[in-house]
Amino acid sequence: MVHFAGLDVSVKATSVCVVDDTGKVILEQNVPTEPADIIAILTSLGVSFGRIGIEAGPLSQWLVNALTAAELPVICVETRHMKALLTAQQISKPDRNDARGIAQMMRVGLFKPVHVKTLVAREQRMLLTSRKLLQRKLLDVESDLRGTLRNFGLKVGVVSSFRYEGRVRELVEGFPRLAAIVEPLLSVRRVLRQQFAVLHKMLLDIVRSDAVCRRLMTARGWCSGSANLPCDGRPAATFCPFPGGRRARRPDAEALPVWRDRL
Repeated sequence: MVHFAGLDVSVKATSVCVVDDTGKVILEQNVPTEPADIIAILTSLGVSFGRIGIEAGPLSQWLVNALTAAELPVICVETRHMKALLTAQQISKPDRNDARGIAQMMRVGLFKPVHVKTLVAREQRMLLTSRKLLQRKLLDVESDLRGTLRNFGLKVGVVSSFRYEGRVRELVEGFPRLAAIVEPLLSVRRVLRQQFAVLHKMLLDIVRSDAVCRRLMTARGWCSGSANLPCDGRPAATFCPFPGGRRARRPDAEALPVWRDRL
């Protein structure tokens, strides 16, 4: 007889429900949210499983990969679709009832599977999001310094990222209190730049060895080492990669800080 299981996952505990092919509940139990504990309780029954359902979530990729490695037929299902099915059955919200509903949906085949990313894909995504986070915070610090110093009539102006710190120090030289306030922000900016460079180099190492990335870099009008910089000599503010197109230019463009996201 084939059995079906539903897992309702939370950070600390996971509700496990196992039903047979007639819908009869065989097991309902809470276990710690660890792959070893979930695998142990599923294999302890000594039955064969047709499908094991788990809703997509922050922990689902980790658990699905572990259960798949243990040769269990786990399926990650789309969250909104499963929620709509459980709501239509008027199942109350406790985790135990959710696990039972997921198990029944696995039994009758009413589910929508979703793709689960591999470990390598998740590592690459974390690298990209972490790099973008540091880049965004670095830009926030620079923009905030520009705005606050402008209140004192101190205009940073258009400067390169390498001359930014020296320019700020030059402006606050005659303001001791401002210099004391600005110094911690400049130190934070310096550390952000250093650590951003570390993540940026890791990204470049991946791009150089990836055939798809190398192929995309051959597109007309773009350099092999940048995402936003044209390589045909035209000013970046007027460059448009589409034939016949034109980029709109703001009248106060020179007064705005320029940030290039180089790959």
